[in-house]
Parts: sequence; structure tokens; C-alpha cells
Amino acid sequence: MTTLKNLKGTAIQFLDADPVVYAGTWSSGGSMNTAREVQSGAGTQTSAIAAGGNSPANGNFGIVEEYNGSAWSEVADLNSARNIAGGFGANAEATITYGGRDPGATRAYTESWNGSAWTEVNDMNQARFAFAGPGVGTSTSGMAVAGSPGDTLVETWDGTNWTEVAEINTRRTQGGAAGAANTAAIAFGGYDDGASANTANAEVWNGSAWTEVNNLNTARSSNTGSGISTAALCIGGRNPGGLAITESWNGTSWTEVADLAQARYDGAAANSSPNTTSIVFGGKNPPSTYFAITEEWSFPPPTASVLQEGDMWFNSSSSALKGYGTAAGVPAGSWASGGAMNTARRNLAGAGEQTSGLAFAGATSGSPASVANTEKYNGSTWTEVNDLNSARAQLAGLGTQTSAFAISGYTSTWVTSVESWDGTSWTETTDVNTARLFAGAAGTTTSGLFFNGETGPSPAASNKNESWNGSSWTEVADMNNAKTGIAGVGASNTSAFGFGGGPPAAATSEQWNGTSWTEVNDLNTARYQLAGSGLKELALAFGGYTTTVVANTEAWNGSSWSETNDLGTARRLLAASGQAASALAFAGYNGSSANVTSTEEFTAPAAVSTVTTS
Repeated sequence: MTTLKNLKGTAIQFLDADPVVYAGTWSSGGSMNTAREVQSGAGTQTSAIAAGGNSPANGNFGIVEEYNGSAWSEVADLNSARNIAGGFGANAEATITYGGRDPGATRAYTESWNGSAWTEVNDMNQARFAFAGPGVGTSTSGMAVAGSPGDTLVETWDGTNWTEVAEINTRRTQGGAAGAANTAAIAFGGYDDGASANTANAEVWNGSAWTEVNNLNTARSSNTGSGISTAALCIGGRNPGGLAITESWNGTSWTEVADLAQARYDGAAANSSPNTTSIVFGGKNPPSTYFAITEEWSFPPPTASVLQEGDMWFNSSSSALKGYGTAAGVPAGSWASGGAMNTARRNLAGAGEQTSGLAFAGATSGSPASVANTEKYNGSTWTEVNDLNSARAQLAGLGTQTSAFAISGYTSTWVTSVESWDGTSWTETTDVNTARLFAGAAGTTTSGLFFNGETGPSPAASNKNESWNGSSWTEVADMNNAKTGIAGVGASNTSAFGFGGGPPAAATSEQWNGTSWTEVNDLNTARYQLAGSGLKELALAFGGYTTTVVANTEAWNGSSWSETNDLGTARRLLAASGQAASALAFAGYNGSSANVTSTEEFTAPAAVSTVTTS
């Protein structure tokens, strides 16, 4: 690979093929010798074991196969044939199979595999089968989670004995679980026979207690899992038919990733690697027969050329100059529903990112019915946290979910007060110089900007601009146009972008460079009381009011605005967080009858584009 540097500030690579996205995908592995379901699995992608299970021809059986990364080989059978058992192990040469069911009864049997033979060791305390994701730990530090009967019962294995520990909170059978040892695990999905339904519930084990965390996106049972407590995969399952859906856990939330090629349930997986590698094998999906199919989950190898934002390369095979970035993909982005807020409101402020947003203050009806409520968003759910010290509406906000400002606004009058959020509580800090409503803000709690808005008590549009340096607010150069209801985005007090505003509805856009404001290309749809996200180089404008409430969304690529997919719900007086390619729109007024609690998430994946010249 040759790299030309300093070509108009860009490094251009010369490649035979386009780089690849660094994302997980499923590919075909070697087929098992015996098709089956409800077998136990253990090991890794290159050293796995499948023990027991069920097939139409054999019923319960003790057949065991080992996988070496490309092919399955039959090895010594279990001493006690069974199905719906559990298993764990760091590799195929050191595993444990436990519990399960045979034609005679539910069993507590435990067998240890040393790479050549199975040895019966100490039984479980409670005989059971259909565990919540057989697959937590190693041959000397493992867990058996839930199962039938018992549902919430958990036992740990120390290499010699089983010990009952704290029960799981949600009863379940035939779910998924993952973990590298009996001190750290996650359980997810399964069938809750108390509720007579599949569950999306997920819980994390810290060695002494189970804590509920963010749910799966899709409730399911008969799923399997692999990984560790902070980096896991939930694979397949049924609800009610077989699923190909795979979800990835990053320690905070679940994200749907690439589907299996074959939808299946009652399969098994190797379990002791993080969510960058995995293997799933066997299972069924009626009316299909039982599967011998193996699929392997992996990311591109370290030697692959991987796409990075801003990359540019010349593809010598196609003789094309190409680039990669979100700018090319933003117009193709779309909005999807997110979790509903707890308190419906308008005239609020927001901060943070799409998966870590912050909403604060606002009005539950017409002014001055303001509130101090604060809520934070984790990518799926809003949670109420500590209130502002002073309820207010029509304020501005900036910062992140753990470090934000609530600026100025209206209580029973215009106020100059500013409150600082540290991730836990609000504290009063230095006031702005001029109280304003419906103003714009950008930047961070150490480098912020507060601009435009409405001054009072005789309402008038303002073009005032104040800069925050981490300790004080200083009046700096005014905007060119005095407006209220403006949207503001930007990284700091030297890089900001304001657009829209009114009344009447305006389309003007201005950019700030730390010294002065410069007018740039107008929005396509003039509006005010809108929201925005992103930076001055790449931004979104959405919602607002023209002569009616609108859902229009526009994307800014650094030089012009392009219309893209609209919000699902037209709204004004809303708030936002995030970036241009990953925005969050929340709350607001729908223009006809009510404030809303609905949240929408905008996603525009980066795209490869061919660079043309003229």
C-alpha cells in the first residue's frame, strides 16, 4: 500500500480492494456429524464441545463431538445420556456437563471432561434441566443459572462442589447466559412460566447478587448466549417461531447486529470469549429437521484494511477514488421510536448523546407552569434523577449527560441564573449577563456559547452572544440576525452554529469562529422553535413551527442543507441531543392537543462514496 500525504490535507491510500467495515458477521463453519437440538455447549470458536442432546432418530443420547475451528470429530460419549443439560469450559479439553433430563427423570449428574474421558463428579444440589443459558465459566469456576424446576435457583461450581447462591430476580428457563467465571455473569431472555411469556429481561451477577440491567430488544426463549458479563451475544431463540436475531451487549445496552444465516432455537454456543468471536451449532426451526449447521461469529482480521471516518483511497481494481464518512450517509438516515419520557413537556432543554441523553426543566402546559424535572436516557429508557434547584421553562442547555448547563429561561419572570449538572445533582453557578428565553447554546461546561433569544420584560428578539471560559460569561460579537426560537449546536465557544428562528419563521444560518458570525446557506424550510444536533461541520435541523407544526428534517454537510426523512411526530418546542448521524429528539408540543413524551432516534450509518471532480 502506498500513501500520498499532504494532498490538500488528505492522505490517500492505494488499495486493490475497498476497506471493510469493522463489524461482526456470521459465516459458515464445519457441520456436525449428528444433527441435534438441546445439547450442551462449551469452549471457544476454535475449541468447542457439543455433548448429548436430542434427535428424532436417537432421542436422548450421550454422543459428544469436538470442534477444532473447521471440523467436528466424535469423541467418547457421556456416561449418562441426556438432553437439555448445561455446560461450561474454557476450551474443549476441560469442560463440565451438568443436570439435564433423560427418559427416566430429571438429573443432578455432573460429568467432567479432560480431553479423553468423562468422569462423574459431585452432583448438583437440585436436579434440573433447561437452564437459563447453559454456559457460564470454566471447569473450575462455573455457574448453573435457573432452569426447571427451580426457575430462580442458582448454583456455583468451584471445581469440586456445587453451592447454592443468591437467586436470580426473574424466573426463567431456556434462556441465554454468559460469563468467564462464577463471579461475573449475565443472564438474558428465556421463558418466564410465572408470567407465561417469553422475557427480554437481563440481569448481571457480581459474585454476590443479581442486578437487573437493560432488557434485550426482542423478548425470546430457547436462545443461547456467549461472551462475558460486559461483552456478550444473545443468539437466536424463538418468539414464537425461530429467530435469526443476534444482539450484542457492551456492558450497558443491547444492540441488534448481523442476523444468523439460519434462524434457530434450542441450539448451543461456545461461551468463554468476548463478543468479538463466537460459534453456534445445532438446533431446529420447524418445519425444518434438526440442524447440524455451524455458524461462526467474527470481526475482520487484524491484517484487514478497516474503514475509518474520513478515509480516502484509490481503488486500483476499479480505478475509482473513494471516501468514507457519515456526510455521505446523512441524507439517507431515518428516525425510529425510542423510549418514552416519564413527564410530557415542552420548552425544555437537552444535552448529551443519542444513547446518553439528558432532559431538564420545561413546561407541562402553557407558561408559567414550569417544572424542575430531570431525566437521563440510556439508549432505551428514561430515568428520573435529581431535579433542578429552580423550576423553569424556555431555557437553553449544553454539555453531556454527566456535565451540563441549564441556562437562563423563565420562572415567573426572565432569569439570568445558570445551574451546573455533575451527573448526580444541580448546583447554581455563574449567571449570564442578559436573561433570555428561546435562545441557542453550544459547547461544553468549560467552553460554551449562549446566543440570540428573547429579552424582557417587554419581549424583543435579541442578537446578543455570550462566551463561557469555564469561570465567567463574557459578551462577545453579536449575531447578524436577532431571532428567538433558534437551534444551536457546536463543539466549543470558538466553533458554533445557529439556524432557524423567528418570528416570523426564518431560514438563516450563521457560524461562529470564536471572533465573528458569518452567514452561510439557508435552511430549505424557514422555521422557529426547532431543535438541532451535531457540529458546525455536520448538523441536523428538525421539527419546529412555520405557520404550523412541522416534522421536516434537514442535514447540513458543511456547505448546504439537504432534506432527509422527517420525524415520525411533528413537534415544536422540543429538545435534542447527539450528533448529525446519531441524534435524539424528545418531548415538545404536537401543535394540536398535547405535549408529548415520545422520543425518536435518528441514525445515518457512514457510507462509502465515489469522489468525483469537475
